[in-house]
Amino acid sequence: MFEKILIANRGEIACRIIKTAKRMGIRTVAVYSDADADALHVEMADEHVHIGEAPAAQSYLLADKIIKAAKDTGAQAIHPGFGFLSENAKFVEAVEAAGLVFIGPTIHAISAMGDKIESKRLAQKAGVSTVPGYIGEIADDDEAVKIAADIGYPVMIKASAGGGGKGMRIAWDEEECREGFLSARSEARSSFGDERIFIEKYIVEPRHIEIQILGDSQGTVLYLGERECSIQRRHQKVIEEAPSPFIDEATRKAMGEQAVALSKAVDYRSAGTVEFIVDKDRNFYFLEMNTRLQVEHPVTEMITGLDLVEQMIKVAAGQPLGMTQEDIRLTGWAIESRIYAEDPYRNFLPSIGRLTRYRPPAETGSVRNDTGVFEGAEISMYYDPMIAKLATWGETREAALAEMRTSLDQFYIRGIAHNIPFLGAVMAHPRFAEGRLSTNFIAEEYPDGFEGGVMTPEIELAMRAAACFIHAVETSRDSQMPGRIASVAAVQSREWIIHLDDSHVSARIYPSQGGATLVMGGKSFELASDWTPGKTVFSGTIDGRPVTLELDRLNMGYQLSTSGVSKTVTVLPPHVDRLMTHMPEKVEADTSKFLLCPMPGLVVAINVTEGDEVKAGQALAVVEAMKMENILRAERDGTVSAIKAGVGDSLAVDQVILEFE
Repeated sequence: MFEKILIANRGEIACRIIKTAKRMGIRTVAVYSDADADALHVEMADEHVHIGEAPAAQSYLLADKIIKAAKDTGAQAIHPGFGFLSENAKFVEAVEAAGLVFIGPTIHAISAMGDKIESKRLAQKAGVSTVPGYIGEIADDDEAVKIAADIGYPVMIKASAGGGGKGMRIAWDEEECREGFLSARSEARSSFGDERIFIEKYIVEPRHIEIQILGDSQGTVLYLGERECSIQRRHQKVIEEAPSPFIDEATRKAMGEQAVALSKAVDYRSAGTVEFIVDKDRNFYFLEMNTRLQVEHPVTEMITGLDLVEQMIKVAAGQPLGMTQEDIRLTGWAIESRIYAEDPYRNFLPSIGRLTRYRPPAETGSVRNDTGVFEGAEISMYYDPMIAKLATWGETREAALAEMRTSLDQFYIRGIAHNIPFLGAVMAHPRFAEGRLSTNFIAEEYPDGFEGGVMTPEIELAMRAAACFIHAVETSRDSQMPGRIASVAAVQSREWIIHLDDSHVSARIYPSQGGATLVMGGKSFELASDWTPGKTVFSGTIDGRPVTLELDRLNMGYQLSTSGVSKTVTVLPPHVDRLMTHMPEKVEADTSKFLLCPMPGLVVAINVTEGDEVKAGQALAVVEAMKMENILRAERDGTVSAIKAGVGDSLAVDQVILEFE
């Protein structure tokens, strides 16, 4: 077994690998860029080596510097994590040439499966079901349009060397095909240094289901069940679970056996994933093979009891798996939510800045949080926007889902925008609870973008009751002697007016044997909670029903959030409530004459000139942020009167790009 390994990655995956290595008694070496000098993975590792400037191309993608760091520190092996150089065959070749061990599959397997065109040919030869399409390189957008017409719309345009949703577009007609081809090729060139594109039939009502495989150098390959990864945005997974609520035992076995057959065809060893697209009739088709550890591996670990990083390290050291297919047992259910630094209320645009508050839920046997950040850490524009991966386990899907809902409501992040409200809304969505999933879920359920979760009578009651409880406790604190702990026992019975949205209700709250009694709207409710001033999460029960809400204290009132619903609730004495009707309202500034940069980023293209007449929906500019290109379109018809930014400019949020007449 290795004595020391280097992790050629950053963020949560570097931290996750370090944890397993430490448990195995293996020393670790971290590499870091200028932007990551104070990062968590640097602090956790036994040693750390600076390898370059902030952009990945000048640090984490520099194979020679990473290999030198390994040699200089005496590391015997390199674990690549995922992304960056994890599926780069030339990197593996250089690692082995330097006398080091690559913790992952062979050069042959990476080369064969990393090229999506070649991998489809190999899959067909191995007897694996494949999606109809054009398997070959496409020269230009004219050829792409011709091929798409032959296949039949809709089609999926994909980068041959792609991954993580980058270099992928769906086209429903010739115009979208032409634009999608050019955009995907540009994105593929900048992300992977390989602009080859292929086209295949887009399966309607598809599910994205993948099989986790594990192989050793003795020829054993096992499948560890499936993961449902259908909740995606821009072809990037957002929520995953294992097993799938759609797959039966017969389909699982068939998919697993095909995944093993493909793996054996390339002499696969280490952890890997074979991805399939599955239609409504459970017909499945090979998509691609990821020759690395997957982002969503925690859900497989939670239902199998296996540590995939440990298995990868053991296999790389030449040890056999020591298991058979019959030894693999799937126990319970696990769900993972990817928590990203992006604003769901602004079309999921990236958000950067400092985490002024970072309070994840407590980790238990059923709650796991893989992260690479801490309170006070900086979210950089240079890397993937992932903050953490929150995973929960339960004996049933319903139990795992209930655990996830509570954990998301307990996850308190401030300082940047994040997608927890969206994740909470999905978890509360009836269709998700029923397991009626497809890769079109987000597009179908949020066609006009995300505007918040659905307010239900239960959530409204929870918010009004919690706000009244909190306000009563805080008011009691103000009337107590200094140094005493505020509690509901000191609450004095008073009348309050509770405002939520455009409605208000009169209420009274007073101590009771079980906590507090709230009389509101002619009904009586029993409240119990250990909330005290300063806590950012309210947890308790209302008539025995558990409730959890995130809490922010405002100048007047409280901001309460649960299941993607966020509301301002104010609790006022009746005489103050009467006076509030005389307060003036603030008028929002009019920005309709400008195209504003929606996130910090780099201007890649300006598609118009001064004097151009534009139509609603027309592409005006392209801004790159966190490794993704974002096309900014006109919201309405108009004429460009001035261009305020140029290609290559780095812009801040709401900086003006164009001005209209």
